[in-house]
Amino acid sequence: MTESSANKLLNGDACHRTPNGKLPSKNGFVKNHCLFQRQSQKYRRPREKVRPPVLPSTARPDREGKGWANRKPTVLIKQNVVHNPSLYKKPFTESFEETPLLVAVLTYMGYCILTIFGYLRDFMRLWNIEKCHVAQEREEQKDFVPLYQDFENFYTRNLYMRIRDNWNRPICSVPGAKMDLVERVSHDYNWTFQHTGKVVKGVINMGSYNYLGFAENTGACADAAVEVTHKYGVGVGSTRYEMGNLDIHEDLEQLVARFLGVESSMSFGMGFATNSMNIPALTGKGCLILSDELNHASLVLGARLSGSTIRVFKHNNMQSLEKFLRDAIAHGQPRTHRPWKKILILVEGIYSMEGSIVALPEVIALKKRYKAYLYLDEAHSIGALGPNGRGVVDYFGLDPKDVDIMMGTFTKSFGAAGGYIGGKKELIDYLRSYSHSSVYATSMSPPVAQQIITSMRIIMGEDGGTLGADRLKQLAENTIYFRRKLEDAGFIIYGNEDSPVVPMMLYMPAKIGAFGREMLKRNIGTVVVGFPATPIIESRARFCVSAAHTRQMLDTALEAISEVGELLQIKYSRRRDPDQPLSSSGWMSEESLLLD
Repeated sequence: MTESSANKLLNGDACHRTPNGKLPSKNGFVKNHCLFQRQSQKYRRPREKVRPPVLPSTARPDREGKGWANRKPTVLIKQNVVHNPSLYKKPFTESFEETPLLVAVLTYMGYCILTIFGYLRDFMRLWNIEKCHVAQEREEQKDFVPLYQDFENFYTRNLYMRIRDNWNRPICSVPGAKMDLVERVSHDYNWTFQHTGKVVKGVINMGSYNYLGFAENTGACADAAVEVTHKYGVGVGSTRYEMGNLDIHEDLEQLVARFLGVESSMSFGMGFATNSMNIPALTGKGCLILSDELNHASLVLGARLSGSTIRVFKHNNMQSLEKFLRDAIAHGQPRTHRPWKKILILVEGIYSMEGSIVALPEVIALKKRYKAYLYLDEAHSIGALGPNGRGVVDYFGLDPKDVDIMMGTFTKSFGAAGGYIGGKKELIDYLRSYSHSSVYATSMSPPVAQQIITSMRIIMGEDGGTLGADRLKQLAENTIYFRRKLEDAGFIIYGNEDSPVVPMMLYMPAKIGAFGREMLKRNIGTVVVGFPATPIIESRARFCVSAAHTRQMLDTALEAISEVGELLQIKYSRRRDPDQPLSSSGWMSEESLLLD
């Protein structure tokens, strides 16, 4: 896949003998290349990443009606330079407002105070002043290898338990646009819960990955699943290699391949295992994996299980990725400097914690230039992006053949379970024989397969109606509306303007639990996320917009979010009006002073 740097130089490289006073490399040559001469810059999260095409200032107006050339950089905004603007057919904007300094300091102070009180409570538990609810080693097992790492559980017992009531809430209805929750209470500070027997009805669901609204118990999908259940039953009881390969599985894989625009595809019963069990079958020792720093845990686990060398590049940073690619080709494997057997790039379509969309045109350009392989995880983007709902490839108008391994899950937009891998026929045939998810896993349940088939045909318009197109359009409209309303209200939100995953920053640990509880009081179900799932000062609430949400539901949720935001003082954004430059700590930017 790659060639040794001794046999093939990078474009623009020049090798010459080292003059006196310079340290040569091992082969006695010095490589003269801009990559090695450029000073490294410290990476900072930008406020906005704008990758527009080359247009005149009035050719493509933004939401305020001003041209791209008229957008003035402000204090907390950075614009990444596009090396290949022709790769993008439309503006590509991502918003990441920097954390206010005071908020960051107070957040660190909050975690410090919680840590101090955690050690104090551990001291009280040690002397039986406070009852200890955590699992402990028995006295006769003290000399054995410990089963419970006391220090590793420090965060769980002292920080997580304080806000544990915000997670694992039992749902007793379809997780659609609205849902019913089982009411529960705790009398021992969230160590245990008791059900009260009451049900909280009509909770607006802003947390499920039900992007196209197919998580429903009525309609064509539900009717088809019931019919297949009567025909095949619920379980298969065998692997695909033995007695578990049904005709409905064959139909599903053919449909997925046609939907993705690839030669062949393969389905799996679990989305997480689609990544974690297939990546080890694709790479091994002597291979290099270049992974985005914000990749999902399933991708990280699969990369680690493969035994390959792993390098992590900055999130969606093409300069960082290209540097790793050049170094990999120039230097080869550590110690031996032999060329890598394979170089595999791991990226996601939509990053579920950031709401950002991968810069796929640039990734594909780098992949082609350096002869690497590309593994694209479209768990959140398939069905949720693109004019035809075919994911981030469709969103950018790219050729599916440019992506070597197309992976996705059926658990989000299709309202089902499992995952898939699509690509060339040779790839799929290889995985059928060497993937642990294929050889050892039980086949997908027939009603689940039928749910996927029916929903996918609706998206493709093969049901004879326009329901799929209408839901794709509704999801796009809801996403833009919800994001802009949150921005106008003064919240800091992350991600791409077209991403249905909308992270809203909370920062302080005490506000994680308070936000979730206050929203539930107003009959809004939300997901709150904190450390270690996010950086320690970037706790957030994550909203997932659905095509099933009506404008009235979104307005109700936005009103409740604004009310809770005022109550908890989490409207941190210092830029309410996009035309107004941001100030930092009361000081105006030099540009704004000149304008005044």
